[in-house]
Amino acid sequence: MACSSCSTGKDGQPRGCKNNGTCGTDGCNKLTVFDWLSNMSLPNGQKPFDCVEVRFKNSRKEFYRNADNLPLSIGDVVATQAKSGHDVGMVTLTGELVRIQMKRKKVSADDKTLPKIYRKATQRDIDIWQKCRNREEEIKKRSREIAISLRLEMKLSDVEFQGDGSKATFYYTAEDRVDFRQLIKDMAKAFGIRIEMRQIGYRQEAQRLGGVGSCGRELCCSTWLTDFRSVSTASARYQQLALNPQKLAGQCGKLKCCLNYELDMYLEALKNFPPQDSKLLTKKGIAFCQKADIFKETLWFSYKDDPATWHTLSKDQVLEILELNKKNEKVDSLEEYAQDNIDEEKATFENVVGQDSLTRFDRPKKRRNKKRRKKPNPKASSNA
Repeated sequence: MACSSCSTGKDGQPRGCKNNGTCGTDGCNKLTVFDWLSNMSLPNGQKPFDCVEVRFKNSRKEFYRNADNLPLSIGDVVATQAKSGHDVGMVTLTGELVRIQMKRKKVSADDKTLPKIYRKATQRDIDIWQKCRNREEEIKKRSREIAISLRLEMKLSDVEFQGDGSKATFYYTAEDRVDFRQLIKDMAKAFGIRIEMRQIGYRQEAQRLGGVGSCGRELCCSTWLTDFRSVSTASARYQQLALNPQKLAGQCGKLKCCLNYELDMYLEALKNFPPQDSKLLTKKGIAFCQKADIFKETLWFSYKDDPATWHTLSKDQVLEILELNKKNEKVDSLEEYAQDNIDEEKATFENVVGQDSLTRFDRPKKRRNKKRRKKPNPKASSNA
């Protein structure tokens, strides 16, 4: 999604709205919710819902109560209530759809402790907010230097300023518990602001930093994925993927979220599929499953005495043999079933023109005459 200001400019270069995360139409961030009720009017006598949704720095959204019934619309920059001071964010959703979103996020609409919206942000509020956001990269770099000097086993990944510039929230990742009391003292002394440390997971860190995955596209977590479901190695086993940590792990170091995308299809296909540890009893010996293709419904078996030779069987054939084995009946051999699966190879290319050679337009190389002509011997002619 993109706003009208993000269309292509001259020479095919993206023009960009240059609003630094405060896009007027709110179409440049992954947290945008499509307001499908925007063109519908309320019934007569019904008051509009008094809560709105406000976004902060493209990774955090909260619900606020519009107690003063301010005329707010999507894209308005507002000053909201905070624990101390005020924060500045952008309205991303209004109306009845906010009620549905609060129900989805399990936030009670009757909660009296819900923070309030003070006012629409003035130009002074916006200037202070933009000034603070411009300082974030510099402060993040300096805070990392302080953490390294204190030899703390942690990684500071992002900084988020409060709208009034009185407080900064530092997001970090760490393997174990970190004693950052001295770090807070040093940073508060260096920056002159209140410090809040918030630990996040590695998936949330990749979500904030962004990047390009092994598929060649931007990370799902930084573009559209908002909820992180647990991913286990069982997802890779069901999809018959090699349990290679380097290929299954994403940039966050955890298993890729995309392993869950097709898992339901594999589980549905495996319902009537014979288990891969099944054994087929034949008169030539026991056969073990070596490989299976779930969607082609094909399995490959080999005898215990000859594991190098594989025989291709369909799913129905394997189920048929297993049913016979349950009745203590053995089939003659796997070759009888495998012969039925041999398809005659059909020519997919026919030479119509009669020119197959790829080098037909190359110049033929001239043969070099290796036999050199004998030069006449002047001595022999003079003697004669």
